[in-house]
Amino acid sequence: MLPTLAELLGTTPGKSALYDFEQAIHVNVAQKLMDDAINGRLAVDAIVTGRFIRELHWELYGEIWTWAGAFRRHEINLGVAPEQIPAETASSLDTLIYRWRNTADWSSRQIGISVHAEILRIHPFADGNGRTSRLVADLVFLSTQDNDSVYLYEWRIDKPRYISLLREYDQHRNPIFLAEFIPIRSLVD
Repeated sequence: MLPTLAELLGTTPGKSALYDFEQAIHVNVAQKLMDDAINGRLAVDAIVTGRFIRELHWELYGEIWTWAGAFRRHEINLGVAPEQIPAETASSLDTLIYRWRNTADWSSRQIGISVHAEILRIHPFADGNGRTSRLVADLVFLSTQDNDSVYLYEWRIDKPRYISLLREYDQHRNPIFLAEFIPIRSLVD
């Protein structure tokens, strides 16, 4: 069981302590959800929804931020306009699931990256979009693999090239190049 934020950080937490607390929560949440995805208790259709993403964001940041799990309400220099976030999230994720279910041209690796890139394109939260979308991508990837080996994405990558590929994805919505760029690793490593 995790200590409370006040127990861990005291009355005036520093940025480093806050990050450590966020990281501890992330590890706990990720382990449980990954186990559920691997063992078939968490299906791709349940993951790729606005509701799941909001609830995941709340699980990751609810003990820290009052706005956790809520779509952002202010304009920023990336993402869609705040008033478009709910509709764009629903439409975009529904389209990805429809394509996954009704075509055979994407691999598990590509659908996970597509979901990740769409969340980042929309940028629904005030903070935590990257960490949330990476975890969602891993969950989608895990829940759609049907072989004996289980893989995750390796997120330690060349950041400038990654950002460039995300911008390219925003233009054409094709996950192939981004999925090829982001390596994968065996979960049992």
